Amino acid sequence: MAVLAGLWGRLPRAAGYQAGNIRHRLQLCTGIFYSTQPPSSDVTVQYNHGLPVITLTLPSRNERCNFTIKPMTTTVGQFFRDIQKEDQGIDKLAVISTDGTKFSSSTLMNVLLKNDFQLVINKSTHYIRPPPTENLQADCSEQLDPLKCMIQDLHTVFYYDEYLLHKEQQFLQRLESLKEELQPLEEMKRHIVSLAEARTSRLKWVGLALLSTQGGALAWLTWWVYSWDIMEPVTYFITYGSAIAFYAYFLLTKIDYVYPEVSDRQFLHAFHRKAKGKKFDIEKYNKLRNDLAETEESLRRLRNPLQLKLPIEQLHAQE
Repeated sequence: MAVLAGLWGRLPRAAGYQAGNIRHRLQLCTGIFYSTQPPSSDVTVQYNHGLPVITLTLPSRNERCNFTIKPMTTTVGQFFRDIQKEDQGIDKLAVISTDGTKFSSSTLMNVLLKNDFQLVINKSTHYIRPPPTENLQADCSEQLDPLKCMIQDLHTVFYYDEYLLHKEQQFLQRLESLKEELQPLEEMKRHIVSLAEARTSRLKWVGLALLSTQGGALAWLTWWVYSWDIMEPVTYFITYGSAIAFYAYFLLTKIDYVYPEVSDRQFLHAFHRKAKGKKFDIEKYNKLRNDLAETEESLRRLRNPLQLKLPIEQLHAQE
């Protein structure tokens, strides 16, 4: 019983010792993850020509080595493999964020270099603070903008005339192709237009004949058959019936009964009927005509004297 009591008295002390040891280890780990030390001088990050360069000291040979990173394609695992190729004595490599989260090997370096992190090499931990990328991108763009402008100006000087000739040849070839495609449609259209005009002209003469016949019939009935007292109400209702017919035409067509507009409407009606009978594709014809007009306008603008940088005398001559 005394032996058991002695063992029982040692258990709380052993458990307390183990708990204290565990807390001590957690504090040590926490100290590593939440390091507030200034950036390590052994590992630095600098940008050279827009690419980050990580410089660190290899532990085996105690030599400084530069690693150029492609942020959008290089992963943390590839970065570790490059370090181990240079120093095979490195057994442990890890990257840990400031809040203690470990980065996976598939994490892109572009994500890693956005914030501060810790690089663990064997038993040493290095706190790294990458430089901000906004100022670097601004400086890079400021340096490259004059170079881009100079290259663009040189390209314009050397290739502008050749470009104009090439575009002119393209427009001319397109014009020839459109005209060849339009030629059979134009011949068919002229034939259909002639048929529609003939039909519209016949309708005009038929209308004149009907009005003349109506006038002659009313005159004959007034002077030879009946008297004006009898025919006056007839002519009134004929006039009133014509007004009703003209108003009904307006309701159906949404246009006034004006002779030129009526003639155009009859022409279009006849044209569409004949085109449908002749299997003439009006939509294709209109599209080709629009393409031809756009190409001609583009060619005209290309041949503009100001575009060709002609002298003032030639500008006035072409005006």
